[in-house]
Amino acid sequence: MYDKILTSLSYGMFAIGVKGDNFPNACIVNTVMQISSLPMTIAVSVNHNNYTNECIKKYGEFTVSVLSENTSGTAIGALGYTSGRDTNKLTNVRYKMLREGCPVIREDICCWFLCKVVHTIETVTHTIFIAEPKAGSESIKGTPMTYDFYRNVIKGKSPKYAPTFVPEKEEEVDKYICTICKYEYSDPLIPFDELPDDWVCPICGAPKSVFKKE
Repeated sequence: MYDKILTSLSYGMFAIGVKGDNFPNACIVNTVMQISSLPMTIAVSVNHNNYTNECIKKYGEFTVSVLSENTSGTAIGALGYTSGRDTNKLTNVRYKMLREGCPVIREDICCWFLCKVVHTIETVTHTIFIAEPKAGSESIKGTPMTYDFYRNVIKGKSPKYAPTFVPEKEEEVDKYICTICKYEYSDPLIPFDELPDDWVCPICGAPKSVFKKE
């Protein structure tokens, strides 16, 4: 399969703001979507390695700032390419603080909303947070930034833990073969050693332990 085929899907660009242990934090995501209207719920996907994931699980609330085509690339870079575990990513980014302790980005965004988590779904690499919007903007300003605009107009790139990340060039990837059904695992984004211990072969259901490196 062509490795960039999923870029044909429509994505937005969003900043997820959270309460942090030492200072407020935010990160860039492109997977926010409405699930239902009654009750109103949305879904947000955040990589397990992101500090934002940890903060959402700990505090149960987050903001979504919908970026516009006028949002500066500098702000996107500050929030998308560094970790908030030991660094205040918002030092040079304009934002306002809500009483819940979550920041809202003010870099020419379209709108924002505050959400409370009601359910979580774990995948191999990401947590999908199902949440209910509790407050937000009174209007929408500007044109929402799409992922296509970010890639082709701003010429932005996806960081390693983004769901849309694709290596720019072919890398040597280790292959592991299921000794039961001969299914071949060779994913450049998730090395075999990083799969959870309870992972099983998607074809025959055999445990990870029966796989042999080719």
